[in-house]
Amino acid sequence: MTKTIFITGASSGLGKAAAILFANKGWNVIATMRKPEKETELTHIPNVTVMPLDVTSLEQIEATAGQVLESGGVDVVFNNAGYGLAGPLEGTTDEQLIAELDTNLLGVIRVTKAFIPHFREKKSGLFISTTSIGGLIALPFNSVYHATKWALEGWSESMAFELAKFGIGIKTVSPGGIATDFASRSLVLTQHDAYDELVGKVMSVFGDPGRAINYSTAEQIAEVVYEAATDGKTQLRYVAGEDAKAMYARRLAVGDETFRAGIDNLFFN
Repeated sequence: MTKTIFITGASSGLGKAAAILFANKGWNVIATMRKPEKETELTHIPNVTVMPLDVTSLEQIEATAGQVLESGGVDVVFNNAGYGLAGPLEGTTDEQLIAELDTNLLGVIRVTKAFIPHFREKKSGLFISTTSIGGLIALPFNSVYHATKWALEGWSESMAFELAKFGIGIKTVSPGGIATDFASRSLVLTQHDAYDELVGKVMSVFGDPGRAINYSTAEQIAEVVYEAATDGKTQLRYVAGEDAKAMYARRLAVGDETFRAGIDNLFFN
């Protein structure tokens, strides 16, 4: 029987790569995005259905989920919509804070909540959420982004207990750097004069071409999402990408405080 995956944030990057991969593997794919009228690639794949969804709109989440479930079942929900907010907290507006939390955290929680009754009734189903290595470690000037991703990791770990009793799984995929246009398309930068020198140091490290050597392609991370969707394991976390695996392994090996000291040294010395 053909399985169906529901994907948020499928207009570019990992979301689009996952939609294409699952479609090529014979799945039915419901690829959602804020502006489906601009999509030109996914609309030409026979087993992909493109639908509008802004995950900051509870009304649209409920309407889209209802429409999808009326037309047939869903086996996997891949919560992928999200974007970065970077820069000094002092330079962040309240509107920027709310938008980041709405998209990265509340959007995932609300989409999940909309599909739980369907999964509970059929006693099966799986939620996968894109978190980030930034949900397991922290870097300077990404505090609000980290707040959403660490929250998702804790939320998912708690949810795993209550969903498992109904045969429902939940997993996180935590990528490191992905060679996409995330930085230009999915990143909002804040500014504050008092932090210009510090931000400059951090940006010079992030901008080092050597860092990108270990970045993954969106297609490589999509393969990890497919693994999580099909391996039948109860494993919660899938750290994805060589850079992310190395960074997380180091944190676990040396402990939190030594790891933090290393991050401080990397960016500010």
